[in-house]
Amino acid sequence: MEKFTKIKEQIASIEKDAELFYNKDNKAAGTRLRKAMQELKGLAQEIRTEVTEKKNVQ
Repeated sequence: MEKFTKIKEQIASIEKDAELFYNKDNKAAGTRLRKAMQELKGLAQEIRTEVTEKKNVQ
């Protein structure tokens, strides 16, 4: 559950960059957004692995 909480926190922290990129065409915010989304992708993969392992143990 800890990693899931991290994902929620990360999404909240990049919301401003998403707004700046999509609404104000701020290219630097887009770069920060892409980096954060890559990190989210990694966290999501870790969660998927954990879920699979836990599911297979039971």
